[in-house]
Amino acid sequence: MSYTQTLWKEVKDIINPKILSKQNRLKKWEYGYNSEYDFIVISKTGKIGQVIEIQNLRIALPAEHECFKRSEIKEKQYWEKQEYPKELARIKSRFDWNEYPTEFKEKWFDYIDEEFQRRSDGYWFFNNGEPTYITGTHYMYLQWSKIDVGSADYREANRLFFIFWEACKADTRCYGMCYLKNRRSGFSFMSSAELVNQATISSDARFGILSKTGADAKKMFTDKVVPISVNYPFFFKPIQDGMDRPKTELAYRVPASKLTRRKLDDNVKLEELQGLDTTIDWKNTGDNSYDGEKLKILAHDESGKWERPDNILNNWRVTKTTLRLGRRIVGKCMMGSTSNALDKGGNNFKKLYNSSDVTKRNRNGQTASGLYSLFIPMEWNYEGFMDTFGLPVFTTPKDKIIGIDNIPIETGVIEHWENEVEGLKEDQDSLNEYYRQFPRTEKHAFRDEAKQSLFNLVKIYEQIDYNEDFNNNVKVTTGSFGWENGVKDTRVLFFPNNNGRFKVTWLPNLSSQNNVILKNGKKYPGNEHIGAFGCDSYDISGTVDGKGSNGALHGLTKFSMEDAPPNHFFLEYIARPETAEIFFEDVLMACVFYGMPILAENNKPRLLYYFKRRGYRDFSINRPDKVYNKLSITEKEIGGIPNSSEDIKQAHAAAVESYIETYIGYKTENCGDMYFQKTLEDWAKFSINNRTKHDATISSGLAIMACNRHNYRPVSNIKIKPLSLGMKKYNNEGSISQIIK
Repeated sequence: MSYTQTLWKEVKDIINPKILSKQNRLKKWEYGYNSEYDFIVISKTGKIGQVIEIQNLRIALPAEHECFKRSEIKEKQYWEKQEYPKELARIKSRFDWNEYPTEFKEKWFDYIDEEFQRRSDGYWFFNNGEPTYITGTHYMYLQWSKIDVGSADYREANRLFFIFWEACKADTRCYGMCYLKNRRSGFSFMSSAELVNQATISSDARFGILSKTGADAKKMFTDKVVPISVNYPFFFKPIQDGMDRPKTELAYRVPASKLTRRKLDDNVKLEELQGLDTTIDWKNTGDNSYDGEKLKILAHDESGKWERPDNILNNWRVTKTTLRLGRRIVGKCMMGSTSNALDKGGNNFKKLYNSSDVTKRNRNGQTASGLYSLFIPMEWNYEGFMDTFGLPVFTTPKDKIIGIDNIPIETGVIEHWENEVEGLKEDQDSLNEYYRQFPRTEKHAFRDEAKQSLFNLVKIYEQIDYNEDFNNNVKVTTGSFGWENGVKDTRVLFFPNNNGRFKVTWLPNLSSQNNVILKNGKKYPGNEHIGAFGCDSYDISGTVDGKGSNGALHGLTKFSMEDAPPNHFFLEYIARPETAEIFFEDVLMACVFYGMPILAENNKPRLLYYFKRRGYRDFSINRPDKVYNKLSITEKEIGGIPNSSEDIKQAHAAAVESYIETYIGYKTENCGDMYFQKTLEDWAKFSINNRTKHDATISSGLAIMACNRHNYRPVSNIKIKPLSLGMKKYNNEGSISQIIK
């Protein structure tokens, strides 16, 4: 099985080679965001080399410089932590260092200076024959940070993580990162290492820690931050106040010197010491944690697991202000987490993550949250599937590979993951938990619990995974409908457009498009035998909170002999344009283009009145559960179906359930052809007791009912009365016949 990674790519030909050469020669590239080329320079040398893109964020790496080579043999070139000289390891503090003779110090000045240089500018080394750059923060993590297993292994996923983080720090528009991770990816240790790294070179600054509970934040402080700080070499370790292993605050400042009677009597002049006056501490979890304080870096661990009454969205609104002074961003947040189930904190984290998309910025160049989102799929970070070069073994190798832990790797990580998934398919909750812990896609990471689902989640998620695995987005075209030459009530045309509100997977042939039949001055849909639409409409353009539900439209084909895919959802529209009239016109154009009728809710009647005024009343399907003479006056006037009736609610849910069981997910080796992910996800979350949140389910269910409306026709209750023909019956037993009464 082949695998193509999509986590990052190299961006070529972005700069004219002559300009690049000149700028490098003059060391003109400045650290930070470059608006001319729309990339972030993370080089501190004035020179850049490769430009890469990680999750839509373009980053210019430093030019190659003094690349360390462990061996001349390619197979023996990999990261290796360099030994700390024993002569220096005996020195515990700068006070001890001061006691050594000048000759000894001069021997080690170059070594110490080089370590500071690597800490600042990063480090180059050959990895399996490839010159490889790691940031200064990553170098400090690998070379000088003590974690639970001693020293961290080099992983390519962590290299990309730290490059992305460096870009977040360099970009003055950015408040930090929102990292959607998989379990055991090392985020807690990496963020702890960055806290210590930055705190030990910053003066008059404060660094903070938050987690899903105060106890978790404290544990991260005592078990990760403090040991990393304690084990730093003396030349990186500032003067520390208080206990060597504090419980609440790690303070890098000048300790108060005790004045004794002897010192006073002897008029001893105290040595004037300089400290950083910088602290690292943690806070209890809460919406107002760190409110009113100024932070240089906030490590925000397990932010996808904040359960009620705590709310990560409310906390971020408060915490964001601690990282800025006016319009100037002075601090950064390193946020990372796996996601809980949606109703256990995961939904709020999902909203925060989605609002951190770097492709969606306001006029100030910032995302809605101010953060930059990053997702690294599990195959990059799964324990036991890293080779000696720190690279993931994606696919099953022909010959076994020795892992970084010296254990042979005989199966690829993707095959291993798929085997785990296959074994959990009968237990949907366990499967969803596994997806959340080890996601290959963002949708896996935000999988919800199956307990509250009304429909068959196994089939829905099979379809979702199939669509993602085989990249079925290529089957979906985004676009808009418009009247030919802008003249209404003529011909409708479809225009592919990435900013369009419609998603379609099938268009009728030219002879079937705009098939509108005129009878006695009335317009009828000419392709009613092919399919129909369902619509969840709205009447009011604006709402008080600006968060009104979307309008939704779905098109579904029937099983027919026409040139159309049978029982196939071919159109999805989920949007709320600026005015309701724009939505009504969109729906009308779709019905005219496909020549199909529509079943819409009539308790929000503006759409149906819109159809009637334009002469398209006969495109509106009457409610199928009543005969015509039983319809109300309004129902006869505009058609449609109410959503308030309990019978209609049950029939609607049953229609969706039946369609999912029949046409969604796998049937033997073949999977369904429903390619609209938003609708599938809405089906997965649908609650019959809270239908207002599920526009896509309402709309798609009405489309199913419209295509199968013969199933809802009322059955007449016919009573058969006996008819007398005037003939009598006799009982002929015995000698005399008797009339049977």
